[in-house]
Amino acid sequence: MINLVIRCVIIYVVVIAMVRLMGKRQIGELQPSELVITILISDVASMPLQNMEMPLISTVTSLLVLVMFEVLLSVISIKSRKARKLLQGNSVMIIKNGKLIESSLRLIRYSIDDLMEALRLKDVFDISQVQYAYIETNGSISVELKPQHRTITPQDLSMATEKVSIPCLVICDGEIVDSEFDVCNMTREKLYKILDEKELSAKEILLMTVDSSGRSYIRLKEVKKP
Repeated sequence: MINLVIRCVIIYVVVIAMVRLMGKRQIGELQPSELVITILISDVASMPLQNMEMPLISTVTSLLVLVMFEVLLSVISIKSRKARKLLQGNSVMIIKNGKLIESSLRLIRYSIDDLMEALRLKDVFDISQVQYAYIETNGSISVELKPQHRTITPQDLSMATEKVSIPCLVICDGEIVDSEFDVCNMTREKLYKILDEKELSAKEILLMTVDSSGRSYIRLKEVKKP
């Protein structure tokens, strides 16, 4: 029993490390080659848990080979357009100038029901509003609406806009997070000054964000009742 627990912990740590090496993507964003490697990793990782006589080193080696192979393919894809096209395929235009391209739908074996569902997930319920649509290499759909159906922007109205700054997380669960200080033009001295003005300490704060203009948002920890 103890041996099984140890194996589970080791395999868990190794798989997490391998997935981190492959990069941060959600399942729906994986390219075909990445999806295949992910499936193989899950199968290989389960083998030593099903067969206790199987040495762990062989599993770790197999996982390492799979991940290194995927990293190598990723590097090749970045450097070679031909390799990228071979491994990932091409995006397919299915709506052009408001007209549905049936041959493209047949090529990718995409039904009308599939198309309507994908459009609804993009908050498009009327296909007649679509100017262009593509099925991307990861299976998602990209949509460009006709001009009369697009959301009006300040640029369309010739309105002046303020420069937007991204709020950065500076305190998380009572601890100062300085990894994004340069993004929001923050330093520990400035942070301590803000906290002094509000008569707070970092340990009292659950969440605090600050943007480059100095605007802050603070959420205090809940006080536990005795």
